[in-house]
Amino acid sequence: MSDLPKSVEINEEGPREGFQFEKGTIPTARKIELIDALSLTGLKQIQVASFVNPKNVPGWADADEVVARFARKPGVRYTALWLNSKGFERALAAGRLDVQGSISLTASETFLKRNQNRDFAQNLQAQREIIALYKRHGVTVERASIMAAFGCNFEGDVPIQKVLGLIDDILELARENELAIKTLSLADTMAWATPLTIKRMLGAVRERHSSLRLGLHLHDTRGMGIANALAGLEMGVDLFDAAVAGLGGCPFAAHKGAAGNVCTEDLVFMLHEMGVETGVDLPKLIDAAELAEEIVGHPLPGSIKVGGPLDRLRARPH
Repeated sequence: MSDLPKSVEINEEGPREGFQFEKGTIPTARKIELIDALSLTGLKQIQVASFVNPKNVPGWADADEVVARFARKPGVRYTALWLNSKGFERALAAGRLDVQGSISLTASETFLKRNQNRDFAQNLQAQREIIALYKRHGVTVERASIMAAFGCNFEGDVPIQKVLGLIDDILELARENELAIKTLSLADTMAWATPLTIKRMLGAVRERHSSLRLGLHLHDTRGMGIANALAGLEMGVDLFDAAVAGLGGCPFAAHKGAAGNVCTEDLVFMLHEMGVETGVDLPKLIDAAELAEEIVGHPLPGSIKVGGPLDRLRARPH
């Protein structure tokens, strides 16, 4: 087990993750309201929209308008999701986003076909094409990700060797294009991971690729999100995706009760209690979580917005 990191970087994905998954229509102004509230919490990166086909993800039919209207705050990186060249070009044309390139592979071909309508070979070629597009536009590519890295509802457990092979594919793509991948995110897209499998996977990847910075994208469908984050933290992971109030879920995962990423305020609470810096103002983040719940109009799974932090209780005379 590694020493705990002194600080952790959190990539807030609640707006993108949540508003792609909600069944009802969320007004554009309310999406912007949540983004602006999150901008005041000390979070350094917020994923604000998804540039995808509105027929497949109607919750982000207004992505261009949201990106045009939210209030940028200095010191915060604002990012978006895209799955193809058309989405990338929309993000670039917006002119208000911190556009970074990434190589993205998937460990489950069945999920890949449902999510992006591609098989493995088509996706590898698509990555080559979008890398060429990034290079034409001078966009940096230092990150990579593997979706469904721990298991798949359609194909079952994902072997460690399969993930290691995909990392080799990513690094080969990078070499072909004279890129240097510095960060690799492993995504538990369908919530198959447990603390044990997190540690086994991270250990195997670190043994082969010790220079890569590792991040985790953890869905909480089976209630393992915060436990898996702790396992990653104990293995030295200092980069986590998270979703305020536990917003969201994956619409292509065939889950009856799919949940979003690990809850941001719950993660921040745990980290602060362990002495790990985040730069996040927890009370302001809880306010944003309560706002998120009010916007969607139904309970969201985050715990700290209900139970509250401990600082005020500690300050009471006993």
